[in-house]
Amino acid sequence: MKLLSTLLLLFTFSIAVAQYTTPGTGEDWTLDDIATASPGTVTVSGTTYTLLEDLTIAGSDILRINADLTLEIEADVRITVLDLGSFFVEANAVTITAVDEALPYEGFRFEEGATVAIENATIQFGGGLQVLTETFTLENCVLTNNVSGVATGATVTLSRGIPVITNNQFLFNANPAISSGATNQVSAIISDNYIEGNNQTNNNRPQINMGATRVNDTLKIINNTIIGDVAIDQAGGIAVANLAGGTLRAIIEGNTIVDNRYGVTVVGPNSYALIKDNVIEDNNTQGDPMLGGSGINLNSPPGDLNVDITGNEIRRNLWGVTIQGPVDANLGDDEDNPGLNVFSENGNNGEIFALYNNGPNTITAKHNCWVENGDGTLAEAEGVIFHIEDDPTLGEVIFDPVFCEVLSTEDPTLAAFSVYPNPANNKITFQNTNNFEQVTFYTLSGQEVLTQKVTEGTNTITFNLSAGVYFVAFDGNKNQAVKKIVVK
Repeated sequence: MKLLSTLLLLFTFSIAVAQYTTPGTGEDWTLDDIATASPGTVTVSGTTYTLLEDLTIAGSDILRINADLTLEIEADVRITVLDLGSFFVEANAVTITAVDEALPYEGFRFEEGATVAIENATIQFGGGLQVLTETFTLENCVLTNNVSGVATGATVTLSRGIPVITNNQFLFNANPAISSGATNQVSAIISDNYIEGNNQTNNNRPQINMGATRVNDTLKIINNTIIGDVAIDQAGGIAVANLAGGTLRAIIEGNTIVDNRYGVTVVGPNSYALIKDNVIEDNNTQGDPMLGGSGINLNSPPGDLNVDITGNEIRRNLWGVTIQGPVDANLGDDEDNPGLNVFSENGNNGEIFALYNNGPNTITAKHNCWVENGDGTLAEAEGVIFHIEDDPTLGEVIFDPVFCEVLSTEDPTLAAFSVYPNPANNKITFQNTNNFEQVTFYTLSGQEVLTQKVTEGTNTITFNLSAGVYFVAFDGNKNQAVKKIVVK
């Protein structure tokens, strides 16, 4: 009986650790090659392949999926790519899924030093992607209904380098869409993704959750759409945080962030962030202003957190911009930051809070529209800004001048209209196909400095203006547009 028990134990153990590892001889492998070499690892039925046990790609070997197919993976099975190994998905349509959707596979682990490029794939019902390597690209993929597995921090968990994640869809995964660890140095490029309803486990984490960056490389979160699930009250939009003594450099630009617990938060010392041209609306799913709901939140313990905020549209959050601690925030000045943030209906408990400076530092916030479609007066702005005037222990917000008039004239349908060169020396040129009749130059404070009539076709306008930033308003009977130019 003892011998039989021992044999059963060994048999059970052998099943638990069943795996196939490529020999590490520098070969380029396909799934068909692996099925031939190890029929117990991969089976084939037409264009459907089934992975039955763990698969490891050894150093110097390549696993390449270059034909349209479906790869089904058994429960708890993992694909690992070791240092110097490679994994490429480069067909037009590849689906990687679980044999049984109720029994997810463990996911992918890409070790440091591996090379990974995945495109045009649907990755679903697995344990996510643990990306320990810095040589990683993910493009034009759909990642949906993934759960906690090999990657527990997010659907794609990053660890180092400058990984590139572009043109993907992250939909209703159990964990956040993308993350990096607090002590890792990741300066990812995360652009043009559609991200909706992630963090279905409803933990206190945002859909994009990034930590410290490389010292000389900038994290870029650009042109993404980040939509929350209104039934999930803990998931935020974007968070970047430096909490472990590293460095943080981030650009958060051109994103649409809607229906999350909060929009954007930047936390920690030794950090710089540019938050520019985002649309941040209705981030109030939790409904508790003491716990969240900011369109933009800046939070720093003693240390150096510098943030430029420009050109954002911030509407119907519980707060507009909230500042906690000694943050150096610039929402508009007379030099490099034109302001141009637009605020509307950010409030809670019957009060509107466009900007709440709950810190000791003076904040410059010139040339912003504090009440969209309002009167544009200083008194109106004061009514939605909380600072030293409301609590003498807090820092001042310098918001004079307010600038709403020109901002409200631009027609979004004319966004493609361009003026060149920009920056300019003493002239600009544009193609007038919009029946503009007049061009007017304004300073950042709204002072008119030049007006000129224009005609249909190509127009060149010469000027003699001091170096700086100007608004150029193009006016016609039916169309209006506003462009910002820099004069050198």
